[in-house]
Amino acid sequence: MELIYDDIFKEHDTGMHPENKKRLESLGSIRSSEITYDESAPKIIHGESYIDRVKEYSSHSRHMDADTITSPKTYEAAVYAVNATIQASETNDFAVVRPPGHHAYPHHSSGFCLFNNVAIASQKLVDEGKRVLIIDFDGHLGDGTSEIFYNSDKVLYWSLHQFPAFPGHGRADEIGKDRGSGFTFNVMLPPQSGDDIFMDGFNTILPVAEQFNPDVVALSAGFDAHQYDLLLELRLTVDTYYEIGKILSNKFSRMFATLEGGYNVEELPKCLYNFRDGINGQKKKYTEKHTDTDIKIWDEYEINMNNLLTRLKDYWKI
Repeated sequence: MELIYDDIFKEHDTGMHPENKKRLESLGSIRSSEITYDESAPKIIHGESYIDRVKEYSSHSRHMDADTITSPKTYEAAVYAVNATIQASETNDFAVVRPPGHHAYPHHSSGFCLFNNVAIASQKLVDEGKRVLIIDFDGHLGDGTSEIFYNSDKVLYWSLHQFPAFPGHGRADEIGKDRGSGFTFNVMLPPQSGDDIFMDGFNTILPVAEQFNPDVVALSAGFDAHQYDLLLELRLTVDTYYEIGKILSNKFSRMFATLEGGYNVEELPKCLYNFRDGINGQKKKYTEKHTDTDIKIWDEYEINMNNLLTRLKDYWKI
């Protein structure tokens, strides 16, 4: 899995906002990729009037919402982010982009996100006849992605996220609707959950997700569940990102990733490069002491996990 990147992503200027260009600068020197600039690509998911609004607001550096900032180069960067993610879906690579995407809805922005990169690439694959499993391990629920595919049986959306936290939902009983019933998996991680709880959730649900038999696996790769991240209260270490990369590489042959969150610029590179090393079967470069979780937090997690498994029994072999 190689990195797909362009310096245009640093030109989405958000100032002192947590989601800023220092996130990409922290990754060191990355070779620029040849990325197609196709302005029609966001239309796969987003309405034309919304796309025009992003373009207009960017030209005037207006906020799309309270959390989502634009600048003169934002629209261009966002279109490139979409196209980089589509390219990653075709080459089994990792689109290192900003702005991120998984909070974006078809007709409005949210949570630093403008265009939903992973949803656009996934829907394009669905339009080509593919079944797509989206694994969102960002520490926040990708509420935009979840909403977009909530009624679909062609995309299985699986999120592991802190609850409670922004955006305020993503409960175990939210499993999809109509033809999409049973195709949304929400693994709720209580605040202060460590490596042990995260890996339990990952390893418990992975065999269920495998039953979907996806043609392609899309990874919403956020790293804000790390123990020193600025926006959440989870306690993952860099080793966990390596482990999930290694496990996924042994399970699935066609897989791509796009960058979502991760706001500690000292820890983001360690998380991202460990994850890629795991995917690529290389030795991990970074390590931390394993984090264990208090029994009371385990009790809360297990109640929520049992709720999820009970609801999924009607659709999958548990």
